[in-house]
Amino acid sequence: MEYKDYYKVLGVDKSATAADIKKKYRKLAVQYHPDKNPGNKAAEEKFKTITEAYEVLGDAKKRRQYDELGQQWKQYEHGNYRPQGHQQGQYQGDFSDVFGQGSGFSDFFEAFFGGSGRPRRQQARRVQHGSDVEAALTITLEEAYRGTERLITPDQKTIRLPIQPGVKEGQLLRLKGKGQPGLNGGTAGDLLIRLSISMPADYSIEGDTLTRTLDIDCFKAMLGGRQQVDIFGKPISIAIKPMTQTGSVLRLKNQGMPVYGKDEKNHLLLRIRVVIPDHLSPQAVEWVKKAAGFQYPQ
Repeated sequence: MEYKDYYKVLGVDKSATAADIKKKYRKLAVQYHPDKNPGNKAAEEKFKTITEAYEVLGDAKKRRQYDELGQQWKQYEHGNYRPQGHQQGQYQGDFSDVFGQGSGFSDFFEAFFGGSGRPRRQQARRVQHGSDVEAALTITLEEAYRGTERLITPDQKTIRLPIQPGVKEGQLLRLKGKGQPGLNGGTAGDLLIRLSISMPADYSIEGDTLTRTLDIDCFKAMLGGRQQVDIFGKPISIAIKPMTQTGSVLRLKNQGMPVYGKDEKNHLLLRIRVVIPDHLSPQAVEWVKKAAGFQYPQ
């Protein structure tokens, strides 16, 4: 069995003070803590090793026992070593009074300090909160406008995700307790869903403002009239003033994106785009000529 040099594990000299050992342990524990290295098995093993080392060197009595027996490990391992200053048979390979039974550390620790064949008690282990898990989900603009519900399957588990009206691009939805399970009775982490909104070509969102491009023909733009607009399945009739220009903006009150978590809506902006027809009948061409006040060259 390989001897474990706990001083080397923590990166301190054998002459290091208790304060030096504690400082170095805290630095390494922060660096390799599982919460900071989710899913990193190497970091997890490193954290266990430095914790084991500090369990010994961080306690004056345990450190003294380790220093006394450490250099004679091979002799102790084969039962040929007895610590100085004690009567034969006093230790008998059993340091459970110092370290407790069933520490859950390495085989070296257990062989050195774990007892001599007596039943081991399960040592209380540190309760650890489960890690959060983040996933991405794309929804349509209409789903963001109306609200929806999706079934998602993280880790092969089907979860119903309610989405309220008015969610925004990049918004995080939190499902408590649906992340990684905790350890030793710790609570599970959360599942974080980052939303992405698929935008139709004629819509855009800037901040809380929803804008839609509305095409109208040139005749209605010149003469005025009424135009029907479909807002996610809801038809609305709006008035177009005569001589409306491309780029003009109409504001529809309370027809925009809902305010998240509230029973109210922002305004919807309609940006006018005047469309010229691809084809005109001869009569329409004559009408346009007369309206323009001049004759096109033949």
